[in-house]
Amino acid sequence: MTPSRAVAVSVLLDGALIVASLLDVWVNVDASERLATACGLLAAAALALRRRLPLLTFALTLPASLVTDAVFATLVALYTVASHTRRRPVLVACAAAFTISDILPWHWPPSLKAVAISDSWLLISLGYTLATAAAPVFLGQLVQTRRELTVRLAEVSEARENERLLTAQSLLAAERAQLAREMHDVVSHQVSLIAVQAGALQMSARDAEVRRTAGAIRRLSVRTLDELRHMVGVLRAAGNRPTELTPQPSLADLPRLVSGSGIETELRADLPDRLPPTVQRAVYRTVQEALTNVRKHAPGATATVHAGLRDGSVRVTVANTAPTRPAIPLPGAHQGLVGLRQRAELLGGTLTHGPTADGGYSVSLDIPAGGA
Repeated sequence: MTPSRAVAVSVLLDGALIVASLLDVWVNVDASERLATACGLLAAAALALRRRLPLLTFALTLPASLVTDAVFATLVALYTVASHTRRRPVLVACAAAFTISDILPWHWPPSLKAVAISDSWLLISLGYTLATAAAPVFLGQLVQTRRELTVRLAEVSEARENERLLTAQSLLAAERAQLAREMHDVVSHQVSLIAVQAGALQMSARDAEVRRTAGAIRRLSVRTLDELRHMVGVLRAAGNRPTELTPQPSLADLPRLVSGSGIETELRADLPDRLPPTVQRAVYRTVQEALTNVRKHAPGATATVHAGLRDGSVRVTVANTAPTRPAIPLPGAHQGLVGLRQRAELLGGTLTHGPTADGGYSVSLDIPAGGA
């Protein structure tokens, strides 16, 4: 329940109790008895203070039970006191005060006074009054206990949720640390060897084309090592603060990506720099993955990269011609395009890919310019 709705319910409930108290006064108090009427009206009006000043409210309603038979407001006030405190002396004193004020024969008819005092009716009336006083006290204590249990259960649930999150974070930290070790000990070492071998080939080769290819391999290996070191550092941070697992490329990095791809590529990009970072990264990763696939699966092919805005959407197309040399089988997880499609869907867009009529291949990204 929202706070505003809870306040509205409390106001309506207090209003209903005041109306019920006024009806009790109207039924049980003779309008000609000014003192009794004044005490009854005071008791009904005092219920408006019961949530903020329960003891004062009970004190203001007590005269009504002393001089009239209209005791509804006093019982409500007694219940309110019992629902707000666990001090037993206070509860016993309030219950005793109500019992004494209700059983005193000051407001009894003269014909009943002698009978009540002389017969056993006084004992019966005392038991009935004590039971009447005990009922709101027990009910108030029950409501208070239920309220406290609800708070405790909420605290326990929150503690369990925090414990679950801490456990999940610990497991994630352990997994990230293990992944960082694997990347550092295995992947980084192998990429370093590739860079060293490519450098050696570049220095010893006589053919100019071989030297250029070896140089491109060495540059790509060094760049890959830099990205691996960045990712290892992020993974070893163990999630102390939200960070990205990859470098943060932007549209400004596209020309460097295309020029370093080792593929003859035409880049035509007309995109504003104000695009959200998530959109810029999606464009960069799409072009990067598409060019990587061209290099792996279409040797000798040329590529075109077109990126622009149309109808409020960013549209990127990377297309390549048919390969001129047979492709060398390379290991791969075949998850690159799947990951790009998932990234596009998260941003509210689509990714399509497939062969072209001239034997090449095309990858197209279409996402909202504002991101998801």
